[in-house]
Amino acid sequence: MCDVCGCGDPTLVPVDVHERLLSGNERTAAHNLAHFRAHGMVSINLMGSPGSGKTALLEATARAVGSTRRLAAITGDLATERDAARLRAAGIPSTAITTGSACHLDAAMVHHALHEDGAHDAQFLFIENVGNLVCPAIYDLGQAVNVVALSITEGEDKPLKYPVMFRKADLVLLTKIDLLPALPDFDRIAVERALAHVMPEPRLIAVSARTGAGIDEWIQWIERLRALA
Repeated sequence: MCDVCGCGDPTLVPVDVHERLLSGNERTAAHNLAHFRAHGMVSINLMGSPGSGKTALLEATARAVGSTRRLAAITGDLATERDAARLRAAGIPSTAITTGSACHLDAAMVHHALHEDGAHDAQFLFIENVGNLVCPAIYDLGQAVNVVALSITEGEDKPLKYPVMFRKADLVLLTKIDLLPALPDFDRIAVERALAHVMPEPRLIAVSARTGAGIDEWIQWIERLRALA
C-alpha cells in the first residue's frame, strides 16, 4: 500500500495534513498547466489498472500518427522504466518516474520530469500514471484532460466500484476489444450504463492497440483538444 497518500493506513494522514498536502499539489499543478500552455502542449493524464493497455495504446498512437505529430510521454511505475523504454522504442521521447511505494504520480513528480529533455517541443504530452484505479484520480497534475483505459478483461462493473476515477474522466477507452471473440459474455451495454451512472458526460471509445480498431477515432478526439487549445 502507498505510504505517501496514506491509502494503506488512514491514521497516517489526518484530514488537516491531507488538506495541506493537496493544497501544495494544486499550486504545483497550476504551475505545470502554465508550463504546458506556454509550450503549446496538450497534456493528457492517462490512467487505468495495471495491464489495462495504457502503454500499448500509446505505441499504437505513435504508429498511427507517424511523423505528423510530435509526441512525448512521462511514465509512472513503482520499480521499473520498462514502459518508458517501450515508448522510446516506438519513437516517443519518454521520461520515467519510479515512485517506489507511491501508487500515483503527483504534480511535483511531473514538474521535475518536465525538466528532462525531449518534451518541450511536443504537441501532445501523455502522462502515463501508475496502474491504479484509486489514488491517481485524487492528484491534479496540471493536465488538460483525464483519460481512463478500461480493458474488457476487467469486467463491466469497474466504473461502479471505482466511481471517483471514472467521475473525473473526460474519456474512457475500452481497450483490448480484439479479445471479444474469447469473451462472448462481455456486455458493452452494461459498461455504458455504468459510465452513465458515474460520469457527468459519458464518453467511450472502443479500441484495440493490436488491430488498430478505434485508434483513428481516438486520434480525432485528441486532435480536437489541440484545436480547442
